[in-house]
Amino acid sequence: MSLSIEMDDVSFNPLDRVERLAERMAWTLDRTSSDEVVMGVTGGWSDLTLSLNWRDDLESLLCMSAYELKVPQKRQDEIARLLNLINAQLIHGHFDFWLSEGSIVFRSSLLLAGAAEANDSQCEGMIRIAVESCQRYYPAIQFVIWAGHTAEQALDSALLDTRGEA
Repeated sequence: MSLSIEMDDVSFNPLDRVERLAERMAWTLDRTSSDEVVMGVTGGWSDLTLSLNWRDDLESLLCMSAYELKVPQKRQDEIARLLNLINAQLIHGHFDFWLSEGSIVFRSSLLLAGAAEANDSQCEGMIRIAVESCQRYYPAIQFVIWAGHTAEQALDSALLDTRGEA
């Protein structure tokens, strides 16, 4: 058997790269299986749980970030409206509302078809986008859940750009 055929038989798992990246960045990481890593991320607004999964059958690295909150039933319709408005603004990834759990998650994926290998920048970028998206929209989510704002009001209030210093 030639060397190229042997190399083609090797399965590249991008979670190995994510694990090495987490060590270099001093991120807390738990390798729950050969196909999953879980990280706890402390953000400016909220703590997040990030789960990265390698799906060999899809040749995709999946990233999911979940808030540590539950949406009360009476605010679930408005949260769904808010997430729809937010998703219309996103270029990478999307938010989902999981009705059965009352939870909000951000999901994205990196397609690595044809035995492509993820690099450090791609893995780090995927994690950064998930964390930044969750942190950026957290205030709007809170405005809907706890302040009773409409989706539009919450989004307008949360994305207000300030100028200068107080």
